[in-house]
Amino acid sequence: MKVANVVLEKKYHDAVEHWRRHNFKDYDTLLDSWEKYFPKDETFCLCAKMELGTPDVIHIGDQKGEKKRLEPDQLTEDQARHLLMIIKAQASTEFGSIQQHAGTIDRAGDDQDRAWVMRVMAEELRHGYQMLHLLLSKDWSHVSGGVTGPQMVEEILSMTTGNHVLDAFNLDYDSFMDNITFAAFIDRVGKYQLTMQKVCAYKPMADSMPPMLREEAFHLAAGVIPMRRFAERAGKGDPLANMTLVQHSINKWFPRGIEMFGDERGGQKNIQYGFKDMSNREAVNQYIEEVRKMLHDINTRFVRARFPEYTPDKVEVVIGELERERGVHRGLAYEGLLHLPDPRFFRRKGEPAFQMVGVDGEVFTDAGVYLRYLSQHLNDGYVASRDMRLYAETLRQVVAGTLTAEQGVKAMPKLKRVGGSCPCSRSVRWVMEENDGTETTVMTRPA
Repeated sequence: MKVANVVLEKKYHDAVEHWRRHNFKDYDTLLDSWEKYFPKDETFCLCAKMELGTPDVIHIGDQKGEKKRLEPDQLTEDQARHLLMIIKAQASTEFGSIQQHAGTIDRAGDDQDRAWVMRVMAEELRHGYQMLHLLLSKDWSHVSGGVTGPQMVEEILSMTTGNHVLDAFNLDYDSFMDNITFAAFIDRVGKYQLTMQKVCAYKPMADSMPPMLREEAFHLAAGVIPMRRFAERAGKGDPLANMTLVQHSINKWFPRGIEMFGDERGGQKNIQYGFKDMSNREAVNQYIEEVRKMLHDINTRFVRARFPEYTPDKVEVVIGELERERGVHRGLAYEGLLHLPDPRFFRRKGEPAFQMVGVDGEVFTDAGVYLRYLSQHLNDGYVASRDMRLYAETLRQVVAGTLTAEQGVKAMPKLKRVGGSCPCSRSVRWVMEENDGTETTVMTRPA
């Protein structure tokens, strides 16, 4: 397929470059070393990539068989408003992941891992740029509530960790293991979202997806391959490679990954409007099965490294016995393998929100006991975080009956931008909306 490279109007391109200089300081280092680490790949381009020749007929939904829409005003008002929300959320995640990666990138175990993460960050920058192109190249004013294209760009570029649209992009990394696990688990959710959106009834959105998907494949590898290497080191007895560290990172990110799909009971509107081809529950179920297979592969590599004399068939037998009997094999306990937590574990959104469920599906009735349990199954840095404290406070209220689970979901902090209209505004004030409707300033971010 042919791809058209599109560059934003200079003031918006410059705004992204301004953001990049402040949030991705290793960018030039990546470009200087690109040939060394990625000699067979095309040099990185900060641009929007639009696939040419994609299908122009709507694949699914109420308008199935009709021509795909080329302008926002060709969609119904509700369709356009819903799609605008999707595009802004996608943009937020792309820029948000760069901010998260930047905090721990210098803790990479070697230069290759660092280079791989830098490439992921650069491609996420391009994906965010791509979403800005969708916002700026067409007129969304009839469904934007009076917010102009420049104001939407400013809002997105002003977001920092803690005020992005999706929870997974508001969590700080505690170690480089978070960089790896995020790529393996959260970028995999991104793959699903982009795949579902390939059918989008709005053609500019559909045309954006294939180039992003091709790059997303590398992002998954940037998580899975280092995780495999880490497991093999652990299997060989490296004292600095601890499988518990990996498991605690999985326990942190897997629940947030599931929640990125949206409430398990939803997603029908996306199908009806022709924006996606799966419901939330269908996508979640496929995702869970895929990450389960990924962890099995990593466990296989771990056991092979632990017992190099074993044949592949013998390794499968050992893993099967450990998972079935939860016992011990030659000093290797069931707990020494990686496990996918129960999908209800540590959830604060969706169908099982604020249910107190353990990694193996066990149910708790006491909030204090459950929180102590979580502290033993998550890394210390995250347990001490503001995010965890807010979750604990809300959970206690839900368990006490002062909040319903639905109210608990809404009680988690929501932030919004106040002031400014220029893409290069000198500062943006963020406020947290309290339950009584008052506003509390929580951050002022200089440009």
